[in-house]
Amino acid sequence: MSELLKSYVGGHFQAGEGGLAALINPTTDEVVAQTSTTGIDMAGALAYARDTGGPDLRALSFAQRAELLGKASKALHAHRDELLDLSTLNGGNTRGDAKFDVDGATGTLAYYAKLGSTLSETPLLADGETELLGRSPRMVGRHVLAPLHGVAVHINAFNFPAWGFAEKAAVAWLAGMPVLTKPATSTALLTARMVEILIEDQVLPSGALSLLCGSAGDLLDHLSWQDVVAFTGSADTGLKIRSNENILRQGVRVGIEADSLNAAVLGPDMDDDSELFDRFIQDVAKEITQKAGQKCTAIRRILVPEAMVAKVGEALAAELAAVKVGNPAEKGIKMGPLNNGQQLTDVKAGLDALRAEAKTIHGDGGRGELHAVDADKGSFVSPVLLEASDGLNAKAIHNLEVFGPVSTLVAYDGSAGQSAQLLGLGQGSLVASVYSDDKRFTTDLVNAGASFQGRLFLASSKVSDHVLGPGAVLPASMHGGPGRAGGGEELGGRVGLKFYMQRLALQGYAPLLERLAH
Repeated sequence: MSELLKSYVGGHFQAGEGGLAALINPTTDEVVAQTSTTGIDMAGALAYARDTGGPDLRALSFAQRAELLGKASKALHAHRDELLDLSTLNGGNTRGDAKFDVDGATGTLAYYAKLGSTLSETPLLADGETELLGRSPRMVGRHVLAPLHGVAVHINAFNFPAWGFAEKAAVAWLAGMPVLTKPATSTALLTARMVEILIEDQVLPSGALSLLCGSAGDLLDHLSWQDVVAFTGSADTGLKIRSNENILRQGVRVGIEADSLNAAVLGPDMDDDSELFDRFIQDVAKEITQKAGQKCTAIRRILVPEAMVAKVGEALAAELAAVKVGNPAEKGIKMGPLNNGQQLTDVKAGLDALRAEAKTIHGDGGRGELHAVDADKGSFVSPVLLEASDGLNAKAIHNLEVFGPVSTLVAYDGSAGQSAQLLGLGQGSLVASVYSDDKRFTTDLVNAGASFQGRLFLASSKVSDHVLGPGAVLPASMHGGPGRAGGGEELGGRVGLKFYMQRLALQGYAPLLERLAH
């Protein structure tokens, strides 16, 4: 019998009253849990978080909130093996992919715990330097940040139920805001267990954490002007959230992390017998297959000098052919299934659109050779590598994010200008990566294409052995991107706190301002 997931609102666990949604094991198609939010009082859930969790969190110093984050990280890490198993069961993740999600969650909590211990001992956080406002040094002004008196509503995507929950919550809690987290229903099993652990261990003040397992219902209609919404998912859903009538009327702050046609650029100085070229091939192949390509940072476009397209295609095809696909619970499996049947349908439809502009280099979009999988069970698709016929004039390649193990080679003329032009055709990305030892090429590309990206990963022979690759979202660096990517700015150390705090200008007697915020 499958598990019945409950939401955690108003300080207690509550099951929905009907209309159950099924959570499946994407490897076997078996139902592993059911959940519903029907009958849950959304307005009451928000009010409890505002009135109970908010004051208690704001009463704590940054250092005290940081201690809570550290305890949360340790509490979850103590259940690591259990959480990894749930990631495989409900998410179809290999052990390595599960670690990427679960360890990313606890690591981000630990990072913000350490950061918080260095911040102000006052309720306000200084933002910038003090400025003289006249001739007298007594009258000064400075900008400060104050925690909002609302709820941080987090609506997360299916692909990172652990990290997606923790990376948003860590920043909000440190800023002093209670969190209501709503994981994607299809993979809510992992997030629900993480919330249970934190509640069981009494890590957080009452009201600091609420959970919705299932539909958000009319949640957005009850938000107030001091609340915020942080969403990760499709651009279409992000638009619906932004255009919600109540959100517009109340002026609710909204952060979006959405679609992204990320790209990797191979510099014109690279040849196929260099170590950096090998690193490029390994990184791109990893980004295509890790979590079966279901990553917001996955590489969808591979920009390669015209003279190198054939060599890159051959090397990548060989790397992808070596990836063992099958039951993620088995040792040696490097790629599991897509999360569900709808994702599989969407990937196949996306492939059809891409094939109108590109030829196939590797893979046919079928199940391929699978290991330890029963008959036609599971939402499997083998890795696919394409090559664009005319990259500059392609439409789907630069506009359609196929959320699976799919990527397209795009030739460019070897110039920084044309590679930057191709990057821009993606209309805003979370991350682009550049592999080159040519400092002039890299400099020109960065200067020409920086405004199209949220992050630029610059790989050279000097650092290639000391980094995790472009797909690793590290809490010290900003996560977000312009345009199609949603315009959000999550993480980034202290940068992420600003979304949950009000920036205001204080003007007055210098010693008083120093006492209020430092």
